Amino acid sequence: MIIIGTVLVGLVALIHAYIFVLEVFLWTSPLGRRAFGTTPEFAEQTRVLGMNQGLYNGFLAAGLVWGLIAGGNTGFAAKVFFLVCVAVAGIFGAATVSRRILFVQTVPAVIALVFVIAAQ
Repeated sequence: MIIIGTVLVGLVALIHAYIFVLEVFLWTSPLGRRAFGTTPEFAEQTRVLGMNQGLYNGFLAAGLVWGLIAGGNTGFAAKVFFLVCVAVAGIFGAATVSRRILFVQTVPAVIALVFVIAAQ
Protein backbone atom coordinates (compact mmCIF):
# COMPACT_ATOMS: atom_id res chain seq x y z
CA MET A 1 0.00 0.00 0.00
CA ILE A 2 2.78 2.42 0.89
CA ILE A 3 4.60 1.87 -2.40
CA ILE A 4 1.42 2.23 -4.47
CA GLY A 5 0.48 5.41 -2.61
CA THR A 6 3.97 6.85 -3.11
CA VAL A 7 3.93 6.04 -6.83
CA LEU A 8 0.46 7.56 -7.25
CA VAL A 9 1.43 10.74 -5.40
CA GLY A 10 4.48 10.95 -7.65
CA LEU A 11 2.29 10.56 -10.74
CA VAL A 12 -0.09 13.30 -9.58
CA ALA A 13 2.95 15.53 -8.96
CA LEU A 14 4.22 14.77 -12.47
CA ILE A 15 0.82 15.58 -13.98
CA HIS A 16 0.89 18.98 -12.28
CA ALA A 17 4.50 19.60 -13.21
CA TYR A 18 3.52 18.91 -16.83
CA ILE A 19 0.52 21.25 -16.57
CA PHE A 20 2.88 23.86 -15.08
CA VAL A 21 5.16 23.60 -18.12
CA LEU A 22 2.22 23.74 -20.53
CA GLU A 23 0.69 26.79 -18.90
CA VAL A 24 3.83 28.76 -18.10
CA PHE A 25 6.07 28.01 -21.07
CA LEU A 26 3.94 26.45 -23.83
CA TRP A 27 0.60 28.27 -23.53
CA THR A 28 0.86 29.90 -26.98
CA SER A 29 2.65 27.00 -28.68
CA PRO A 30 0.78 24.48 -30.85
CA LEU A 31 1.11 21.87 -28.08
CA GLY A 32 -0.28 24.24 -25.44
CA ARG A 33 -3.10 25.44 -27.68
CA ARG A 34 -4.02 21.85 -28.54
CA ALA A 35 -3.98 20.81 -24.87
CA PHE A 36 -6.33 23.62 -23.86
CA GLY A 37 -8.31 23.94 -27.09
CA THR A 38 -7.46 27.59 -27.73
CA THR A 39 -6.91 29.60 -30.87
CA PRO A 40 -3.61 31.42 -31.46
CA GLU A 41 -5.33 34.76 -30.84
CA PHE A 42 -6.99 33.68 -27.60
CA ALA A 43 -3.80 32.02 -26.34
CA GLU A 44 -1.83 35.21 -26.94
CA GLN A 45 -4.46 37.37 -25.25
CA THR A 46 -4.56 35.10 -22.20
CA ARG A 47 -0.87 34.20 -21.98
CA VAL A 48 -0.39 35.93 -18.62
CA LEU A 49 -3.49 34.23 -17.20
CA GLY A 50 -2.12 30.88 -18.34
CA MET A 51 1.18 31.63 -16.62
CA ASN A 52 -0.68 32.48 -13.41
CA GLN A 53 -2.63 29.20 -13.54
CA GLY A 54 0.59 27.36 -14.24
CA LEU A 55 2.24 28.80 -11.17
CA TYR A 56 -0.52 27.36 -8.98
CA ASN A 57 -0.08 23.96 -10.61
CA GLY A 58 3.64 24.23 -9.94
CA PHE A 59 2.90 24.87 -6.26
CA LEU A 60 0.67 21.78 -6.15
CA ALA A 61 3.44 19.65 -7.68
CA ALA A 62 6.02 21.11 -5.28
CA GLY A 63 3.79 20.42 -2.29
CA LEU A 64 3.32 16.80 -3.32
CA VAL A 65 7.07 16.36 -3.82
CA TRP A 66 7.61 17.92 -0.39
CA GLY A 67 5.21 15.35 1.07
CA LEU A 68 7.15 12.54 -0.60
CA ILE A 69 10.50 13.84 0.64
CA ALA A 70 9.47 14.83 4.16
CA GLY A 71 8.08 11.47 5.21
CA GLY A 72 6.60 10.81 8.63
CA ASN A 73 3.67 12.83 9.95
CA THR A 74 4.75 15.97 8.08
CA GLY A 75 4.94 14.11 4.77
CA PHE A 76 1.60 12.43 5.37
CA ALA A 77 -0.07 15.75 6.20
CA ALA A 78 1.47 17.46 3.16
CA LYS A 79 0.39 14.66 0.81
CA VAL A 80 -3.17 14.67 2.17
CA PHE A 81 -3.43 18.48 2.05
CA PHE A 82 -2.09 18.85 -1.49
CA LEU A 83 -4.05 15.87 -2.86
CA VAL A 84 -7.24 17.38 -1.45
CA CYS A 85 -6.28 20.72 -3.04
CA VAL A 86 -5.77 18.98 -6.40
CA ALA A 87 -9.11 17.18 -6.10
CA VAL A 88 -11.01 20.36 -5.21
CA ALA A 89 -9.30 22.33 -8.00
CA GLY A 90 -10.21 19.53 -10.41
CA ILE A 91 -13.85 19.56 -9.33
CA PHE A 92 -14.01 23.33 -9.76
CA GLY A 93 -12.28 23.12 -13.14
CA ALA A 94 -14.65 20.39 -14.29
CA ALA A 95 -17.65 22.46 -13.23
CA THR A 96 -16.43 25.69 -14.83
CA VAL A 97 -14.18 24.77 -17.77
CA SER A 98 -14.23 21.14 -18.94
CA ARG A 99 -15.40 17.82 -17.53
CA ARG A 100 -12.12 16.36 -18.81
CA ILE A 101 -10.37 18.06 -15.89
CA LEU A 102 -12.23 15.76 -13.52
CA PHE A 103 -10.48 12.75 -15.07
CA VAL A 104 -7.08 14.40 -15.49
CA GLN A 105 -6.83 15.89 -12.00
CA THR A 106 -9.53 14.80 -9.56
CA VAL A 107 -9.69 11.07 -10.22
CA PRO A 108 -5.90 10.49 -9.93
CA ALA A 109 -5.75 12.68 -6.80
CA VAL A 110 -8.62 10.84 -5.10
CA ILE A 111 -7.16 7.43 -5.93
CA ALA A 112 -3.76 8.52 -4.58
CA LEU A 113 -5.45 9.95 -1.47
CA VAL A 114 -7.20 6.64 -0.78
CA PHE A 115 -3.88 4.76 -0.94
CA VAL A 116 -2.01 7.36 1.14
CA ILE A 117 -4.65 7.23 3.89
CA ALA A 118 -4.94 3.43 3.74
CA ALA A 119 -1.17 3.07 4.17
CA GLN A 120 -1.09 5.29 7.26
